[in-house]
Amino acid sequence: MSRIADPWSLPMLDDLLKRLGNISPHRICLIGPVGKATEKDVIRIQDHTNRNFELVEGTLVEKPVNQLESSLTMDLAGHLWSYLRDNPLGYLTGPDGGMRVLEKLVRMPDISFIAWHQLPNRERCTEAIAPLSPALAVEVLSESNTREEMQLKRKEYFLGGTRLVWIVDPSKRTVEVWTSPDQCVTLTEDQTLDGGDVLPGFRVSLRELFANLPRLPARRGKSKRSGKK
Repeated sequence: MSRIADPWSLPMLDDLLKRLGNISPHRICLIGPVGKATEKDVIRIQDHTNRNFELVEGTLVEKPVNQLESSLTMDLAGHLWSYLRDNPLGYLTGPDGGMRVLEKLVRMPDISFIAWHQLPNRERCTEAIAPLSPALAVEVLSESNTREEMQLKRKEYFLGGTRLVWIVDPSKRTVEVWTSPDQCVTLTEDQTLDGGDVLPGFRVSLRELFANLPRLPARRGKSKRSGKK
């Protein structure tokens, strides 16, 4: 005989935070009932506050971007832009460019590469939130990112059709190259990052990318950061 679910089993904030990747409650926006937020809320907050929130399980989760992560994002985007200038395979968006990775799921990679073949007529998306998952998603880790959160993001990206994910870790001075949810190669600053089949011929020295980056102390919560299991 099947067991009847407890009608008084109440949803708790801790349960939600765990499903979102054990993130801090300080990143949750309570603009409305938890679990009822929509893409319109994402756009409205962005328009009025210039703050970026992802939409996960009907919950608005702030996308943290600090000085260090922002500068690395710009440097890497510059290398990618130079490559695409000579190899016009698509275009880039930054951390304020929302992506509808899956239905009712909006993520904002620090850098997204959208290939022309993903779009009709090879024209840039004009919607406030692009209705697709990028061919390449780049995430530059910040202090508030947890390992569980990044695992969740990677899974979602690949389910949405992403072919390549780079996880840049400033504290370790490494880049994790994910070609599937469970296939990863971790590159150190003595190695070179390439674009694989997504951006054939793209190469950048990680020593160059991490140049002028101070040696960072071990960060709080480092054991929860993204990493290969």
